[in-house]
Amino acid sequence: MGCATSAYAVVGRKNKKRIIQESVVFVLQFRVPVQSDLQRQLKGVAPKTTIDRLTCLRNQIQLVAEDTEGSAISELRTALEEYLSLLNGLIKKKNDGMEGCVEFKWKTIGDGRRAEICFTNLWMEMLTVIHMMAALALTEANSLMIPKNCSASGNGVRVVSTDSRREAVDLLLKASGYLEFCVREILARFPPDIKSKLPDDMQESVMQTLSIQALGQGTEIQLGLAVDSQKATLSVKRRLACEQVIYFSQAYHCLSGCEVVSHGCAKKLLRFIYWKFLEAKAAAYYYHGLVTDKGTEPACHVSAVCCFLAAAEILGESKKACLSFCLAPPVTRAPPMWGVMKHLSQKIPEVAFRKSQMYGYLLEDEEKAMQCLPELPDFQLSLRPDDFELPEMEDVSSAGKQTHMLSEHLDYSENDDDEL
Repeated sequence: MGCATSAYAVVGRKNKKRIIQESVVFVLQFRVPVQSDLQRQLKGVAPKTTIDRLTCLRNQIQLVAEDTEGSAISELRTALEEYLSLLNGLIKKKNDGMEGCVEFKWKTIGDGRRAEICFTNLWMEMLTVIHMMAALALTEANSLMIPKNCSASGNGVRVVSTDSRREAVDLLLKASGYLEFCVREILARFPPDIKSKLPDDMQESVMQTLSIQALGQGTEIQLGLAVDSQKATLSVKRRLACEQVIYFSQAYHCLSGCEVVSHGCAKKLLRFIYWKFLEAKAAAYYYHGLVTDKGTEPACHVSAVCCFLAAAEILGESKKACLSFCLAPPVTRAPPMWGVMKHLSQKIPEVAFRKSQMYGYLLEDEEKAMQCLPELPDFQLSLRPDDFELPEMEDVSSAGKQTHMLSEHLDYSENDDDEL
């Protein structure tokens, strides 16, 4: 899915086939903590309760993420929030003695490469935790947009409930807020030499792009809800489609000039955004054409036909862009045509043909008319990233009871593994 693991094989089971998962929402790869000997590294530097709490929470995040392949989203989110609260307390209490004394290690999971990152900075640890929270929100949004029963309705048309789509929008806004916070409040603290060493998906330009494109995908889902609603007017649908174009255009320009875009996560993200930009532009010209065609002057009909023809051409390009995205490593599978794009893939060619036949006599030169394609309306953007604030500082001195409970949980899990 997106930058995350989109293909995986189940080790040790020969009858399991390689699975290529669907990508409705662009999903970040997962990183999990790597167990480190914090007791040895921080001995004499930090209180034992602090060391125990750090160790237990990092181990819990790793255990839950690896055992469930990241599917236990609620449990992971809770553990990450507790860990973030602890880190916030350590940073605000200025535990400078810890800087440089402890190695925080993280690894990617599920992509076969097991790439690791390592740093000794508490702010970097906080960045990695919030980045994982964004990945969880995007993963949950993606799962909500893929029905458990993919055959869905009896007529073979995929159905995603209104509640699921609205919840997915909320999660996209939350992910956008996490990423914006990382750029604004954490990356701004790092000197250029540290920023340049960050993994591709933690580069400033990539996180800014991901934040913007999450808003674009939220608007895309809202357009789908509007298409399904009898109360939504053509003007509302046009506005949402035009807002989509602006979001994806901003995201594309934010990333396209960066060095990291030549490979890996950023390269695939750029292809995803271009695909979504073309889909949005086709929808925008289609709805703009419908609104314009309501005019009574011949010029209105000519302008509308130009919009419909442009929408049909761009729709064809978007299908090629989708294939390009899917084939970029790691390989992903686009969802079957459904929702607003299924509706538009049927309506755009039909309306473009019918209207060009109807008003063909007004088009002296179709090619010349296409060169005079009207500009899309410019609307103020509706969606904004959710405001994210760090959780309250955890009082490490009173965390002994929590640490003991977590230790018991981890010991219990290890005993289960031994029995197996």
